[in-house]
Amino acid sequence: MSSATSAEQNSEAKPDVSQTIDKSTGRYQFRYQGNIVYEWDQTVDEVNVYVKLPPGVPANALECSISPTKVTVGIKGNPPYMDEPLFAPIKDSESYWTIEDGELHLTLAKMANARPWDAVSTRFPVLDVQQQEEVRKSIMRERFALENPGFDFSNAEFSGQVPDPEHFMRDLDK
Repeated sequence: MSSATSAEQNSEAKPDVSQTIDKSTGRYQFRYQGNIVYEWDQTVDEVNVYVKLPPGVPANALECSISPTKVTVGIKGNPPYMDEPLFAPIKDSESYWTIEDGELHLTLAKMANARPWDAVSTRFPVLDVQQQEEVRKSIMRERFALENPGFDFSNAEFSGQVPDPEHFMRDLDK
């Protein structure tokens, strides 16, 4: 067997999995074999997952289960489309799903507010270092705005390393 054939087989055995950002929406796109599986974004207290539904699928045909550590989504009578362990625990009683414009939207309430998620699921690659840094900046800006109503931090810049938004100055909360 030639080395080229062996390399081709190895590339076929290892799926093409990536996370990119759609600059028009600000959502991260989880891709498998080049296809968008879902898009996602996050705020201080939520992770939002967006799944494009096949045309004509009504809400009552969906099965959606949200638990503190796992999300399962699919069409009744079929294997799940998503059956994923979550990156971090969520408050399942405050999490929910809706359908709008042919898109399933999962709103997952973070157990730990301001904790940045580097992926939706623990089974897939995390955001790259630059993307992680951008997420931390965004959450810090949102946190500053929540803690200082009336001030606009949307264009705030950080010099040096961005602080961890989950723990930054938390001792002041006491």
